[in-house]
Amino acid sequence: MTTTNNVIRFLSSKKIDFQVFESEPVRRSAMETAALYHLDPMIVYKTIVAFNPIRKKYLLCIIPAPYEVNLKKLASAIGEKKAAIVTQHEAEILTGLEAGGISPFALYHKGFQIWVHETIRDQEKISVSGGRRGLSILLSTGDFIQILQPKIADIADIQQDIQSSE
Repeated sequence: MTTTNNVIRFLSSKKIDFQVFESEPVRRSAMETAALYHLDPMIVYKTIVAFNPIRKKYLLCIIPAPYEVNLKKLASAIGEKKAAIVTQHEAEILTGLEAGGISPFALYHKGFQIWVHETIRDQEKISVSGGRRGLSILLSTGDFIQILQPKIADIADIQQDIQSSE
């Protein structure tokens, strides 16, 4: 039986077509999640909590598994000179969710500005956290964008260790 939580109830209430992937609730990287569910890592997006130190605002950066946030690109996208990534501990306190289970859908009305990497334009579907460890949601990119209304920009680069192994 599939878990029902606020994210699943929220998407169901919006009459969104989505698929749930569920496993034991252990912390995994987005790359490990992609491998576990046999998904292309480019459609598995992770949520990174960032901070705009000038405006004192927190951001959610949604980026593909093989990527990492580029702070210079993020700062440029938000129109500032600096941006920062918060620690995992800070992210858990700010979101009320465990690292590895931070979902943009669980934080929809919590005041976070949502930024997604421009690679989303190349994807028909994406997978994001379902709001807890071991729970992922696969849905159309159109539905993701329509619900969350994120800003789309080049905010990340492929991770160096992944790039060098290609």
